[in-house]
Amino acid sequence: MASAKQDERTAFWDTYGQRDTSSADAWRALIYEARHLGAIRLERHRLGNVDGVRESYVSLGKILSALV
Repeated sequence: MASAKQDERTAFWDTYGQRDTSSADAWRALIYEARHLGAIRLERHRLGNVDGVRESYVSLGKILSALV
């Protein structure tokens, strides 16, 4: 998600440096994405967004499949 928008995050990456393209970095990015989706699922549940909660299972399933 940190690379999804071209706003102040661009300045972060300019200062921090480009991301590594190793397989370890790709795996770590998937873990962070899964964690983020977990937080989104909780927020959707809190707001009563049943369809959003249901969709989060599909999204997380795709990420978990990529991890194995």
